[in-house]
Amino acid sequence: MQIRGYAILVGACLAFSGLAAGLDVADNWPTWRGPTPNGVALKGNPPTEWSETENVKWKVDLPGLSSSTPIVWGDKLFIQTAVPSAEETKPAEPEAAPEGRRRRGPPRGPAPTVPWNFNVVCMDRNTGEVLWEKTAREEVPHEGHHPTGSHASYSPVTDGEKLWASFGSRGLHCYDLDGNLQWSADLVQMKIRNRFGEGSSPALAGDAVIVVQDHEGQSKIYAFNKDTGEKLWEKDRQEMTSWATPLTIEVEGQWQVIATATRRITSYDAKTGDEIWECAGMTLNAIPTPVHGFGNVYCTSGFRGSALKAIELGHTGDLTDTDAIKWEVEKGTPYVPSPLLYGEKLYVNTGNRAVISCYNAETGKPYFVDEKLDGMRTVYASPVGAGGNVYFSDREGNFTVVKHSDSFEIVASNTLDDVFDASPVIIGDVMYLKGAKSLYCIAAQ
Repeated sequence: MQIRGYAILVGACLAFSGLAAGLDVADNWPTWRGPTPNGVALKGNPPTEWSETENVKWKVDLPGLSSSTPIVWGDKLFIQTAVPSAEETKPAEPEAAPEGRRRRGPPRGPAPTVPWNFNVVCMDRNTGEVLWEKTAREEVPHEGHHPTGSHASYSPVTDGEKLWASFGSRGLHCYDLDGNLQWSADLVQMKIRNRFGEGSSPALAGDAVIVVQDHEGQSKIYAFNKDTGEKLWEKDRQEMTSWATPLTIEVEGQWQVIATATRRITSYDAKTGDEIWECAGMTLNAIPTPVHGFGNVYCTSGFRGSALKAIELGHTGDLTDTDAIKWEVEKGTPYVPSPLLYGEKLYVNTGNRAVISCYNAETGKPYFVDEKLDGMRTVYASPVGAGGNVYFSDREGNFTVVKHSDSFEIVASNTLDDVFDASPVIIGDVMYLKGAKSLYCIAAQ
């Protein structure tokens, strides 16, 4: 079985072929950004209103600590999590600044002192029952993480037959959908800037599973045979820490891997690892995953600056300041949340704020800019489009549903009692919202 290709059609419609069990990819959520993978639920039509007492089909407690966005195939839902084997022997307080120096930015989390279990969890998506839980690795993490982060920020990816879960410094692991380990591969032990924690999910490209490890040591990009775990190629990257999941797309019959980072956006040949094109212009701490459509790839970043570039596919070489840049925006772009490409509209947050803008993906013309989502604050989760609406969430458990239209219109506002860093997942008329403590299944009741 092979994935023959992600083919984005006009209107952000996806066509897969060769997938397992004859299932339509639009009825599943195989990557953290969905089936397109532009953040769109192609057949989605979930409720627009919910609360702790309204339209909650079920709610279950979650094991461990995780900011992993779930993925779904068939009746199974998968997450990654990290569970300490015992209480830490010292208080889990942020590390103080060295004497005589002032700490810039958020405090650093201390290095753990006890082993953690890095687990892959499979749940019945209809009931929330845990079907299986497997420990991919047990070890004492060598670094801590950002106070708002976790040791399991990665999301798995599936083709409907196998599932691949990266834990970064704790390796890449392949399971079948019944939880049987197929293979594991060691990766580089990463040194993350400011010890903020790791997080760049794997991506599939034909017969390869791709992993990017950008850190303060020698950054790497790898391709492994998805069935056997054989390393197909490995390339050094001249990048500092970034957290962006690579985008894999087929361009004129050639699989490309597009990796966004601080210094350069780089496209690789998925078969060989050779560079196809590169482009400068992102900001420090690149996190958002690119999206693509209309012959372009859209790359964004938003820490200590702002950048949104629509780069035309099909070119080679250094595309910096060339006509391949179809349009760009230099203010109000996202830091953590990835953009949403829904039809011809590209939605972005401003930094990590509950402020959004919407642009025509072909021309860059703004539909609306800097609209505030009242009642919401810090946003890490990425927006999702479904049923003519766009779903936004913040870290305080507040949600805003915005109409997918040429003008800014709020449809509904909702609240749940949890912290939400994972992005919404939508399958048909059901939405899964993964909080720090609980997983919610939202459906009309």
